[in-house]
Amino acid sequence: MLNEPQVPDVFDPRNHTNGLPHAAYRLLRDRHPVAWQQEHEVLGWPAGPGFWAVTRHDDVVRVLKDARTFSSHLGATQIRDPDPADLPFIRRMMLNQDPPDHGRLRRAVSRAFTRHRVDRFESVVRGRARGLLAAAVDAARSGNGVCDIVTAVTDDFALLNLADLLGVPAGERGLLLDWTRRVIGYQDPDESGPPEAGPDGRPANPRSPSMLQDMFAFARELAAHKRRHPGDDIMTVLASDSELATSELEMFFFLLTIAGNDTVRSAAPGGLLALAQHPDAYHGLRTGAVETATCVEELLRWHPPVLSFRRTAACDTELAGRPVRAGDKVVVFHGSANYDERAFATPHRLDLTRTPNPHVSFGDGPHICLGANFARLQLRALYEETRNLLPTLTVAEQPKRLVSNFINGLKSLPLRLVGAPPE
Repeated sequence: MLNEPQVPDVFDPRNHTNGLPHAAYRLLRDRHPVAWQQEHEVLGWPAGPGFWAVTRHDDVVRVLKDARTFSSHLGATQIRDPDPADLPFIRRMMLNQDPPDHGRLRRAVSRAFTRHRVDRFESVVRGRARGLLAAAVDAARSGNGVCDIVTAVTDDFALLNLADLLGVPAGERGLLLDWTRRVIGYQDPDESGPPEAGPDGRPANPRSPSMLQDMFAFARELAAHKRRHPGDDIMTVLASDSELATSELEMFFFLLTIAGNDTVRSAAPGGLLALAQHPDAYHGLRTGAVETATCVEELLRWHPPVLSFRRTAACDTELAGRPVRAGDKVVVFHGSANYDERAFATPHRLDLTRTPNPHVSFGDGPHICLGANFARLQLRALYEETRNLLPTLTVAEQPKRLVSNFINGLKSLPLRLVGAPPE
């Protein structure tokens, strides 16, 4: 299979550094809703066999819901194929399993994400948002009025909230951000640094067992500590589960650390950027004309934290009229689905009152984001504290985006927090 004429490339991570590639997505949705993409060599990473890019909302939802046809287990969930030797290890993670195996592990961790436990964190999360924002304003006031909201607020906000939920000791919390950058930012030299070479001289996959041993050792040590000193946190629940194998606990810690941190770490500055770029919408939020709950959902639609997820066809099938063979990679693009005119009226208008809002920023089907409620709580608290503290939001400099075809991340977002913007 070859690239079709006029089919834009949405695989290259560098094509996402100016924001969602809306023109490419629109062309794909309108003319090639299931399009074959070449998986070319890029940024030192080797070429792959190619994949089907799925860009319409209905088709994305179908793929995410139909685990029998579109498997998370066969080839895992990242676009790049894992090393065959690593695949059995990667399949231990709940994210890379299909029902019914996936259900057993999901139920195990669901016991930790109780409504009581999530609600208990609300006052802590809200106080943390208020404190970080106030410190950012003070820092801006002592300087030129501008503050990078990513480094001053949202990175720490996401990290510290996750550490509280997991029960990670204060002195060890920086490790969570280091691991997140290594795994999520591996395509971005600013985040990952020079890639480590594997035995074949090519870049080593940051999700391979050899690259995760320090994280897994920490997970085992933390679990042992929680058995001796239990707390009201997720690692205590997991460590006390006699049915959970050590390897499964390690993979839970990996999943919760990376996904739990980067979902909010990506969504929070993306939402603040959208509010800064749409002052009328921000005014509606500040005056109470907009409910925070619908605001959170619309900002998630506007800036989905995850760009893509991969499945593998378990059997020959058809998708949007295209024949898909067993073994083909099928990749859904959340950002495109969230702007599909077939599912959303005027999708390129930021409407903080939009309802219904069937965005797929947290996925759909059996793998819908387990921590979605905790993420929504954090985002709601952050936006409410922002509106209470900051009368205006103004972008001071061009934001810097993560080089990635997986995470819709912002590395830097300088906002003017004090004083009038320059003429």
